[in-house]
Amino acid sequence: MNLALFDLDHTLLPIDSDHEWGEFLVRIGAVDAAEFTRRNDEFFAQYQAGTLDPVEYLEFSLGTLAQFPRERLEALHRQFMAEVVMPVIRPEVVALLKQHQDAGDLLAIVTATNHFITKPIADALGVEHLLAAMPEYDDAGNVTGKLVGTPTLGAGKLTHTHAWLEKMGKELGQFERSYFYSDSHNDIPLLSVVTHPVATNPNTALSAHASLHGWPSLHLFND
Repeated sequence: MNLALFDLDHTLLPIDSDHEWGEFLVRIGAVDAAEFTRRNDEFFAQYQAGTLDPVEYLEFSLGTLAQFPRERLEALHRQFMAEVVMPVIRPEVVALLKQHQDAGDLLAIVTATNHFITKPIADALGVEHLLAAMPEYDDAGNVTGKLVGTPTLGAGKLTHTHAWLEKMGKELGQFERSYFYSDSHNDIPLLSVVTHPVATNPNTALSAHASLHGWPSLHLFND
């Protein structure tokens, strides 16, 4: 068995699911359009620049989720999946995942986006294991707005990957081949420790780093 890890946004999806979730809430009138769009765009620009404070962003993102009761959130997410996510899932991505699944590899999505948003996406892609920022829930199943544990961003992805493997009785070094597919320079910490890092639809910074270190690049889509 080999290990295949995947970033989600702009790697398996040609969109940023976190940012698009915010845009979706604005579009349907669920949040204040002007203020939410301003903050959402600011955080997205910080992420692209590699200057994002993950805790600050997650408190903003999870605080938005906390405004809605569980049933309303679940209904909104079903609409989000139907209108935004499912139409952009590409056959090239499905084929890549199937290639690793058919090989008997252990697959996981490792994403900085929170678990509430990404779990239905991972399910739609047929990936059982998901490492994502975990929201806190109250006894009624409502999001409290707080983060459980540490963010899954940058070096945090490496920390969470090691912890997940340990729970399964495994270690990263025991896999003959370990893959990590990502588009972003933010993921260099995890890319640097697998045997087969793959710069997937890479941004400019990651493309330069991949070229310098002889990492292969994969272009599943160009948008």
